[in-house]
Amino acid sequence: MTVIKWFTLSLCLILTACNDNTSTQTTATSAAELAAKHSHTDRMNIVSPDWGNAATLTAMGHAPIATGDVRVWDRWVGSPKLPASITDLGIRYQPNAELIAQLPVDMVIDNYFYEHARNLYGDVPAESVMSAAKGETAMWADYTEPTRELGVLIDNPKMAEDYIVQSQKDIQLASQQFKERYPKAKKFAVVQFADANNMRMYVANSLFQPALEQMDRELVVLGKGNQWGFVPIRMGDLAQLDDETCLLIIDPLSPITRAEIDDSLIWQRLGYGNTRCVGELPPVWIYGGMSSLVSLANNLSEVSLKGGEVL
Repeated sequence: MTVIKWFTLSLCLILTACNDNTSTQTTATSAAELAAKHSHTDRMNIVSPDWGNAATLTAMGHAPIATGDVRVWDRWVGSPKLPASITDLGIRYQPNAELIAQLPVDMVIDNYFYEHARNLYGDVPAESVMSAAKGETAMWADYTEPTRELGVLIDNPKMAEDYIVQSQKDIQLASQQFKERYPKAKKFAVVQFADANNMRMYVANSLFQPALEQMDRELVVLGKGNQWGFVPIRMGDLAQLDDETCLLIIDPLSPITRAEIDDSLIWQRLGYGNTRCVGELPPVWIYGGMSSLVSLANNLSEVSLKGGEVL
């Protein structure tokens, strides 16, 4: 039952951001209005129901004309900000078919989570791009290669190459800024709370591995991850981490869960914020591409750590 619980929870998060979503209808827009809204003479009109590809395309400078669940983008993805002109397809896993039919789409870029919806796009070509570890440990190449794929698909390989180069520079700058603030903080465990006692710990096959590696920092884990890049743990398992490992908590974290954590006797005994180091980071799309690596690095460069001797 525990495995089923975690699988259901993970799938719900990945596909629909269900902690925040309710089924809502997209405002009806005429075909002429949509065509005018997204009229471009020198670029391809891309639709991507996948947040990872949508974020990387936006950060590259070629934002899609539509993606899903725009109303909760800031809560789960955060950066980059979507352009005001973007159209909300509704729920990513179940996009609005009538709205899609009105969009001037040249290509759909998705991944295997969304292939079931390709029939909604008619004769529009669809390509799958997935940023994820190809082995037990995520590598930098697992994120640069999909970025290059996106560049080829939008017929602008140079845009992708320039973005990769700039991303590495941005991560190195974030790394330098972080080291100046916290030179002793070198080891990190990364978690996201499901409730006050259960969490996902992100491990070697998650995007946190190459991001921290690029920042010359170490990701500490408590087990081998599943295909989503995490291992489910309970709060008491954090006692296995040594005192030099700083715990990073990834938002969102509801006010109710936060209060329950603060009241937990286990949490109080663990000493995070007092004898152990802890920090809380803004949302980053865990299942994203290159833009998620950059966002994570930037978030870490600005984090406020507290507790422990590594500060």
